[in-house]
Parts: sequence; structure tokens; C-alpha cells
Amino acid sequence: MQSLYARRAMLRMLGAAATFAVAPSAFTETLPMVTVTKDPDCSCCTGWAEHVRAAGFPVTVVTATDLKALKIRLGVPGNLSSCHTAQVSGYVLEGHVPVAAIKRLLRERPQAIGLAVPGMPAGSPGMGGTPEIYEVTLFRPNAQQSYGRYQGADPLP
Repeated sequence: MQSLYARRAMLRMLGAAATFAVAPSAFTETLPMVTVTKDPDCSCCTGWAEHVRAAGFPVTVVTATDLKALKIRLGVPGNLSSCHTAQVSGYVLEGHVPVAAIKRLLRERPQAIGLAVPGMPAGSPGMGGTPEIYEVTLFRPNAQQSYGRYQGADPLP
């Protein structure tokens, strides 16, 4: 009889251990889907999508030849336009926005259309070359403001 109780106790401990082994995965952050619309011939856009994917975001890439119509429909100001447009959790990401800025946007949830990195700064995520300093811009229907300065994928103080 003692042996039966010992076995039951052992099984309970193993069950508890299995629960602890599985439990941490239940607490991992689930990141939202990022849908990237890009020109079929643009390789830097693919590099940016890989930067986002490497950070754990699921990414879908859609190719389109008329990105201007999408940018207008989504409210991207002409002065912030870049080579690709992405969407995540109701926000627009225009250009080579670093993952750190995307995560901040999703954490803070400001009332805005989205973030933009106009042009294609050297060394920004997806771009080659020596990283230069650039601005990430938060934009609303009638306003734009700095959302941080970056060099490469790293925020600057």
C-alpha cells in the first residue's frame, strides 16, 4: 500500500513539473501580424520584412505595382512616403521603421495613423551601408511629430 501512495505522489509531482515546463510558453508575447505591401522589384523592402520577422512578428508580404493608391487610401502624407507600406494592429508603417519603434507604438497606442521613416536612410533596417542618424515620425491626419531618432535599428538618447 505504501508503494501505491508513493507512485501516486510521484505522478502528481511529474504532472506538476510538466505544468511548469509548459507554463512559460503560455506567457510569451504574441505579436500581431505585419502586412507589408511592396513593389515586386524592391529588395530593401524584403530586408525590412526580415528585420521585422526576426523580432518575432509574423509577416505577410504582398507585392503591388501601384503603391501610391494604397498610401493615399491609408492617409500617408506625401512628404513621408517611402518604398513600402505596412499595416499592423490598425496602424500604418511607412518605410524602414525599426522594430523598437513599432513595439513602442503598440505598447503606447497613441491616437495616430502610424509611423514613417521617409526616404531610405543608409543603414536603417533593410538598407545596407554605414548607418546614418534618421527620424521616425508619428503622423496623424493633420499633424506630424518626431517619435525618436535612430541610428541603424538602435534608438538614440
